[in-house]
Amino acid sequence: MSVFPGITHVAVTVSDLKRSTPWYAALFGSDPVLDEDTDGGFHHTVFALDGGQLFGLHQHESAPAGSFDERRSGLDHVSFACTDRDELEGWVKRLDDLGYRHGGIVDAHYGSGLSFRDPDNVALEFFAPPAA
Repeated sequence: MSVFPGITHVAVTVSDLKRSTPWYAALFGSDPVLDEDTDGGFHHTVFALDGGQLFGLHQHESAPAGSFDERRSGLDHVSFACTDRDELEGWVKRLDDLGYRHGGIVDAHYGSGLSFRDPDNVALEFFAPPAA
């Protein structure tokens, strides 16, 4: 094994699929490719993204109370790759058009990011590498 494999999918736990599914569908500009209950006491919805990646939403019957907090052990945030800062500016407009709050583009020496949160407060980001 000479190359570490890429990520095929990410799944986040949400408190209300009926609220989160349309929110993510609007963000992704597509409908889910899978929506099913499982025998394990949870329901999942999956979106197909470009590059063969999948993004899943899980709702567990026995989920503990409380919203997402990146300061707890576990997930900090999910970041979506952009080619450059111009693409980030397009996402600012898209988020604004959707009425999704965000923190604006933040530039650093290692790249530029645009942070926002889903209805359960899960931290999401669009990220572009620094200009060459």
